[in-house]
Amino acid sequence: MVLATPPTTTEKRLTLADYFALELESECRHELERGALREMPVERDINLQIAMFLALYLAQLGIPSRRLRIGTEIVTESDRATVRQPDLVVLSEELAATMAKDKRSTIMPEFPAPDLVVEVVSPGKENSDRDYRYKRSESAVRRIGEYWIIDPAREVVSVLEWVDGFYEAAEFSGEGAIASPFLAQLLGQDQLQLKVKALLAGNLEGNLEGNLEP
Repeated sequence: MVLATPPTTTEKRLTLADYFALELESECRHELERGALREMPVERDINLQIAMFLALYLAQLGIPSRRLRIGTEIVTESDRATVRQPDLVVLSEELAATMAKDKRSTIMPEFPAPDLVVEVVSPGKENSDRDYRYKRSESAVRRIGEYWIIDPAREVVSVLEWVDGFYEAAEFSGEGAIASPFLAQLLGQDQLQLKVKALLAGNLEGNLEGNLEP
């Protein structure tokens, strides 16, 4: 995800209440990082393609649309006022029911954690550090079951599974396939795997079966 240059240390640090009030009056998309407001420029087209591809792919695999979100916010650290906008979020049934009762598409600290959060990395060290380091740590604290980092520049997909407070990571690249414990458990198929090449291209290659490794 692309983010603008960080604010200077002299800028006002916002509380969550400040941020939510500001967002209601603003047409720009933002993230809040430890009280610092960050305006988000337009995404790279390939990032949008990948996120949309994955959402459509998951829907074809049977995940209902009520559980898929693009653009939903998540409060990852309430004490330090941090709000993220992942590229894709898969909600649990319990979280989807909770979200349906709320006017704002924000996953609050008291809500159940999502089943899956996906970030597509944009070029630049700052963006890479944010997705690989800071958001990873925040997602682990939030107990998000699975966190994916899709890196088009490196041509790597990292799948991180939450186990006893920490993430266990596996990287997939080249002509291989992505092994996701979340998808395997959800669909009851231990070997259901999505091809890395298809995901990075954001291309279904004409049919669902063509993107599965037996």
